[in-house]
Amino acid sequence: MFPDTTTDTNSETFLSGGKDRRSGLILTIPLCLEQTNMDELSVTLDYLLSIPSEKCKARGFTVIVDGRKSQWNVVKTVVLMLQNVVPAEVSLVCVVKPDEFWDKKVTHFCFWKEKDRLGFEVILVSANKLTRYIEPCQLTEDFGGSLTYDHMDWLNKRLAFEKFTKESTSLLDELALINSGNDKGNQQEKDRSIDLNFLPSVDPETVLQTGHELLSELQQRRFNGSDGGVSWSPMDDELLAQPQVMKLLDSLREQYTRYQEVCRQRSKRSQLEEIQQKVMQVVNWLEGPGTEQLRTQWGIGDSIRASQALQQKHEEIESQHSEWFAVYVELNQQIAALLNAGDEEDLVELKALQQQLSDVCYRQASQLEFRQNLLQAALDFHGVAQELSQQLDGLLGMLCVDVAPADGTSIQQTLKLLEEKLKSVDLGLQGLREKGQSLLDQISNQASWAYGKDVTTENKENVDHIQGVMEDMQLRKQRCEDMVDVRRLKMLQMVQLFKCEEDAAQAVEWLSELLDALLKTHTRLGDDAQETKILLEKHRKFVDVAQSTYDYGRQLLQATVVLCQSLRCTSRSSGDTLPKLNRVWKQFTITSEERVTRLEMAVAFHSNAEKVLQECPDQPESINDQEQFDEIEAVGKSLLDRLTVPVVYPDGTEQYFGSPSDMASTAEHIREKIKLVCLKKQQLRQPDVCTTES
Repeated sequence: MFPDTTTDTNSETFLSGGKDRRSGLILTIPLCLEQTNMDELSVTLDYLLSIPSEKCKARGFTVIVDGRKSQWNVVKTVVLMLQNVVPAEVSLVCVVKPDEFWDKKVTHFCFWKEKDRLGFEVILVSANKLTRYIEPCQLTEDFGGSLTYDHMDWLNKRLAFEKFTKESTSLLDELALINSGNDKGNQQEKDRSIDLNFLPSVDPETVLQTGHELLSELQQRRFNGSDGGVSWSPMDDELLAQPQVMKLLDSLREQYTRYQEVCRQRSKRSQLEEIQQKVMQVVNWLEGPGTEQLRTQWGIGDSIRASQALQQKHEEIESQHSEWFAVYVELNQQIAALLNAGDEEDLVELKALQQQLSDVCYRQASQLEFRQNLLQAALDFHGVAQELSQQLDGLLGMLCVDVAPADGTSIQQTLKLLEEKLKSVDLGLQGLREKGQSLLDQISNQASWAYGKDVTTENKENVDHIQGVMEDMQLRKQRCEDMVDVRRLKMLQMVQLFKCEEDAAQAVEWLSELLDALLKTHTRLGDDAQETKILLEKHRKFVDVAQSTYDYGRQLLQATVVLCQSLRCTSRSSGDTLPKLNRVWKQFTITSEERVTRLEMAVAFHSNAEKVLQECPDQPESINDQEQFDEIEAVGKSLLDRLTVPVVYPDGTEQYFGSPSDMASTAEHIREKIKLVCLKKQQLRQPDVCTTES
């Protein structure tokens, strides 16, 4: 054991590594002015002399007692103490004296006389004369030699060596105890032994690292604190410590490797047992409380809210299962890692655990997924049913409100809206049937997840509910279709009614336009009889068009009466359009008659006038009646008078044909022709005068 006194700087007794001429080691004992503790020095000497090998000890020691800084009595005490400590190993003691201090006192004490009693030779020598007994290369610099020695470096290395030796020896004992406990006895005894001595008092990795660092230090060629380029050979104690350190390191590595294997086996067994325990926890919960939770959930709800409540309850169940599924994933990864490790002795057990865990978890996950899909299908079914119900309510509300459309366009829009709503209802009912059938199919497969429970009653209730909803929606849709058919027929009749009213109003408008055209554009009476007859013929055709328009309007108004009776409503045309039509037609008739009268008078006037004007003057006998000229003149004047008279309608209103300029032009032409007739009449009365004048 390394003594505590060696750490005292005042007691730096050391083995420098130098050797005497007999190859014995040199032990240096520096003394100082202070009092030297002989007990501590004795312990230090015992430790230092225990370091060399027996072979080295057999060659003896040379002790250098450096008394240059000490008193003679201290030196003498140290020398005498050596005979009690190591008399057999010490062959020579060199007492290094001061240059002048001891010269007189030495004569009073001769060590050579005590040689037989001391067991070794003692000489007094000055520092500069030590080379007589020891080679300079084996002496340190303190004595004029060239041997390099760093006591603190040696001390640190020795302390590290002693510490490593102590720790490694203790660790080897602990590891050997742990490993030996694992080698013998049954598995239970192994586990018990490992439990009691499982963790060493120190970290083996740290001790091994320390040993390698120490070995590296011991194998260095120089001291860490030395300067200069002088080569240095390690001391014997360092050479001796190297194999000890290597041996300890080898033993540590061997025991540590076995210890790691023990730990690995123990960890593997512990991990396997932990996995088994967790697997059984997962399996027991899934097959116990987890299965019981699913066994109590069979309904699908009778509305969206009920289905959502069941779905929320199922999500809570899924949340609880998710925690166990997370444990399953972790366990599966751990088992896979152990299987990849390739320990054949555990492969069968691990695979069985993995298979059992996977079967239970997949079965439970499939049941959860089936239940979730069933509830989602039920929620979709109730959602479609609710949407369809709202569509039917909206359609029914639209059909129940009897709105009087303003015109045919609004009726067409209403019909289009009804058709769109009915089509939407058809699509909704089709979607409801598809959702319902899908839900029924899933319910029929629900028995496979019954866990031994009779679910006939629950399934029958669910099936009856689904079929009842679909039948109810079908009946409601059929009632709405019937009402839509009635409303469609009524709307089509109303379209016809509005169409008849519109066309009747159009007939009135057309007739008014014909009347307006008759008054404004039919003003000419013709320049001769032929042209007037053509105008008269055109007028008759014009009247035929007006007659057709009037008859068409009458027929439309008669149709509105029939439609109103069918629709049980009052037609606006009966009180408005019909009087308008009759009034305009009456005005047109009066105007047309006036036009015919004027044209007929014009035909008579032009025919007679042309007849008399075209008679030859050499045949006066053909014209023997002057009354004919007077009649022509009277007709012409009467026609002129008629052009200035307005057309008077039954309501007292008056209308003129054309503009005043049109009438003036027509009247002027008639006057010209009257003048010609008068002139012709005068010519016939006074032929000679007329001839001369002409």
